[in-house]
Amino acid sequence: MMLRLIAFFALTLFAAPAFAQQAVNITADLFTLDETSNTAVFTGNVVVVHPTVTVWATKVEATYGAGGTTDLKTFDATGDVRLKTNDQEATGEHAVFTPGDQLLRLTGNVVVINAGGTVNADELVVNLETNVSTFTSGQSGRVTGTFSSQ
Repeated sequence: MMLRLIAFFALTLFAAPAFAQQAVNITADLFTLDETSNTAVFTGNVVVVHPTVTVWATKVEATYGAGGTTDLKTFDATGDVRLKTNDQEATGEHAVFTPGDQLLRLTGNVVVINAGGTVNADELVVNLETNVSTFTSGQSGRVTGTFSSQ
C-alpha cells in the first residue's frame, strides 16, 4: 500500500503501546521543555530515529496532557519534513499527528515514493482508524501519480 509508511510512522512512534518500550532517539541543535505549557520543542536539524522509521525536520514540537510526555496530544514537524522506512519515503513541508482522532496530515508539496510508484499532492490525510488515505490538491493543480505495473 502506498501509504504504509505514513500509517506505520504514526502508529509506531505515537499510538501503539506495543512499541512503547522500543528506543526512539531524537537529536537536534536545541531542545526546550516547557512544563507550564506541556510542550517539548526540538529545533534545528531534527532527526527522530525509531527502529523502523527515521524522520527529519527543521522543527518538531510535541504537546502532551496531564499524563506527561507519554500522554501525547499532538506531534508537529515543520520545515522539509522527510519520513523514511526501508520500503518508502514521504516528504512535505508540515506533518501533524493527533492521536485523539488518529489523523496524520502531511501538507505542502507532498511526495510519497515506493517501489510501486510516486504520488504528488498538496495534502495527504491518513485516518489510521479507518485506514483511509486521501490525497488532495490545492492552488498548485491536481494530484498526480506515476505507478509501475507488476
